[in-house]
Formats: sequence, C-alpha cells, structure tokens
Amino acid sequence: MSILCIKIGGLSLWSILRKNIGKDLSRISMPVALNEPLSALQRLSEELEYSELIDKACECEDPHDRMLYIAAFALSPYSTSYYRAGQKVFNPVLGETYELIDEDRKFKFIAEQVSHHPPVSACHGESSNFMFWEDARLKYKFWGQSMELYPTGTIHLLLSDKSEYYTWAKVTTCVHNVLNFQSRWIENYGEMLITCSTGITCNINLSKSSYFSTKKYDIKGDVISGDGEKVRHLFGMLKEGIYSGAENGEHTCIWRPNLMPPNFETYYGFSSFAMELNHLPEELKEWLPISDSRFRSDQRLLEGGHLAEAEEDKKRIEQIQRDVRTKREEAGEEWRPVFFEKNEHNESWTYK
Repeated sequence: MSILCIKIGGLSLWSILRKNIGKDLSRISMPVALNEPLSALQRLSEELEYSELIDKACECEDPHDRMLYIAAFALSPYSTSYYRAGQKVFNPVLGETYELIDEDRKFKFIAEQVSHHPPVSACHGESSNFMFWEDARLKYKFWGQSMELYPTGTIHLLLSDKSEYYTWAKVTTCVHNVLNFQSRWIENYGEMLITCSTGITCNINLSKSSYFSTKKYDIKGDVISGDGEKVRHLFGMLKEGIYSGAENGEHTCIWRPNLMPPNFETYYGFSSFAMELNHLPEELKEWLPISDSRFRSDQRLLEGGHLAEAEEDKKRIEQIQRDVRTKREEAGEEWRPVFFEKNEHNESWTYK
C-alpha cells in the first residue's frame, strides 16, 4: 500500500508520524503545515457561534423543549466538520489568551491556556441569558492513516433566568487520510450525555462511518424526563440540520447551520464566524493584552501563506516557552493564570 506523503522542507511528514503510531501526540511538536491559522483558544470560541439556540431555549416554557435546544447547541460546533480541511489548531503557549465580544450575538468570551503539561485551555462566555464555561483537555493519537482527537473535561451551561444547570462532554473527532490532503476528511462520533439539574437528560449518538454504513454525520437522540420516560426524539445530519419528532412522520426543524461563505474551500473550510476570529482593527490593539492569540506571529505568517517563515517562527516561540519554563523551575516558581483559578477538589478551572 502506497502512502501519499506531504513534504515539508525536504522532510516527509510520514517519517515524523510513523514513530508515534498509537501514541499521544500532544507533547510532540508537529510541522506547521498541519495547522490552520487559529489557536485552540479561538477554536473554543466557535462553540458559541450558535448561541442563539440558548436564547431560544430560554424562551421555552416546557423544560423538555428547552433540552432540545440545548442539545442542538451542544451539537452545533460539529456542523463545520464536513467542510473543515482537517488541519489542527495551534497549541497555545502557557499564558496565551483570547478575548471576544460579539455584539451581534450579545455575548462576551475569554479563554486562557492555564497549563502546558498537560495542556489545558479554560474558557468562559456569558450573556444576559447564560453563563458557559469549560476546561478543554485534548489528546491526539495517530493510527497510520487517521488521527483521533480525544477531548476530556466537562462543558457547563447555566441558564440565568431558569436557574437550570447543564453539563456534557465532547465526543471523539477523527481526521481520516491525514497524510493525503486531497482526500482528508473529518468525522465526529460517540455517545453524548447531557444532564440538567432538573433531572432531565438527553442521550445522543453520533454515528461512526463504516464499510457497511454511509451514515456519516448522522445523529439520533432522546430527551428523558426525570421519571425515566422518553418524551422527545431528535435526529438529523450535522451538516444539514436537526429535527424533533418522528423520523418517518411529523417532525419540526430545531436548527440548521448557516450557509458557508463562497470562498470557504480556499480558507481551511472556515465558517464566516471562524474567518472573523483573527480580525484585529487598529482601535482594538491598544485594549488587548499582548498575550492574545491575534498577536501570534507564527499564526499570522501561516495565515498570510508564508509557510517556511511560519515554521521557523513556531520553533522560535516553542523554544522561548521551554527556556522560560526551565528558568521558572530553577527558581522554584509556580505559574499562576491571570483570568482563571483551579478548583483543587475536582481539578476544574473557573473564571475568577
């Protein structure tokens, strides 16, 4: 079986990855050609792209209908997987931050890289209707032709006016044909359980493709009442929409993803929302801390198409981080995040 390799400065990507089959890649420096020009912190902000689903949930009187919209919100970040080019995000350096105020969606968001080994990104978002927070931990494993991403950590959502608290965890993401850009594609699969403080839950299955099934991006789930009764059914395809009701009978559309911008194929498969995350107008520069992801020079170089320069700058930044860590350890100093604090009881991170 032949493998189409990506050449990076005369070095085969396969020669890097083949030594790490089945291993966690989170500690390995990967070529910048595998990246998209966004950091993991910016990627977290994309989870609020469809925050209007939370607003709709707040308008529902029936708690089971609210759960339907919260389920759609939890699934919505996966809707762009069909179009995404399969590149990985930049790993934030320790202390890197990202802030976003979305005036259209009326939410504020902040994220910070609170730990380097193990890598942990913490984020917090809020509006008049909700408070959203999570600490994201991600492990990568390469299996020869595919790369799996295993997220850990819990996502939290509090509805302000309902005093309802929801939690869930992310499912596995797999990048297929990782060595062949032309045929690379992404899928998300696994079981997602959404719990609510009222006792209502939602069990969702994201189908995994196989030789015997073509149901990529299919989802099915049920809302379960506090008494254990199935009271709502949801189904659909992540790239097309999510529906509630009978699959072969009467049903209602809960949500459809936004149309992709005309030039998404030439820009990493980004949605319109993702394309705006690096926007840095002059009037914003004086207000943002220098730690903001928008100021990362290697990321900006990649965005401009300067691959060789981005590779060298990424190595420079990584070496600076190693040197600073060595000095901190020699001085017996402990790193303390600026915007988040750690709950020593359950190892979670919350906004100060």
